Amino acid sequence: MFFNPLYFVFALPALLLGMYAQYRVSSAYNKFSQERNRANITGLEAAHRLLTVAGLGDVGVGETPGQLSDHYDPRSKKLFLSQGVARNASVAALGIVAHEVGHAVQDQQEYVPMKIRSAIVPAVRIGSWLGPILFLIGLLLNVARLPEVGLILFSATLVFALVTLPVEFNASSRAVALLQQAGLTSATEERGVQSVLSAAALTYVAAAVQALSTILYYVFLLGGRRRR
Repeated sequence: MFFNPLYFVFALPALLLGMYAQYRVSSAYNKFSQERNRANITGLEAAHRLLTVAGLGDVGVGETPGQLSDHYDPRSKKLFLSQGVARNASVAALGIVAHEVGHAVQDQQEYVPMKIRSAIVPAVRIGSWLGPILFLIGLLLNVARLPEVGLILFSATLVFALVTLPVEFNASSRAVALLQQAGLTSATEERGVQSVLSAAALTYVAAAVQALSTILYYVFLLGGRRRR
């Protein structure tokens, strides 16, 4: 009842962009994970050195399962590195580690977009699954205002995706600066780092486009109901 072939008009561009972003990430990571960094240090060693350079010696570092599952946890003040990054002395590992250290610096400096993103996480978790449910129930049962409530709840995902963009772009800028400050990369390696980080940034752009396309499709369905 709610499916419309025009859904693909909204969804396909975001889907294609997401696929392209994943290709870029895999391609850049595979290429530069095979390129050994001139400092000959693993991601784990780089993390400790960069944290020291950033004045964050109290931030912990550990491993986490999975590939490219690297992240910084502001609650525990700890960097979690995937095995492929922590144990390899590659250019890709340097870029990924430096990016996560960039998040640690953001946390230490109370970077506003990062604080906003952390604050809206609970609303996003609720809105991302409850919003579509309320929206579809409201359309199915023709309950006044319920679809709009669902749409508003789901819109938190777009807000989160948009706030995430400056957080990630800024962390990447900090990553390059930290590597330069620590003297860990040559000009050639820096270009490799930027290639890896640019590819990763594209995935966040794709996530924002996907959230926007879904919202536009919901608005399209609401407009159709009002015209009937």
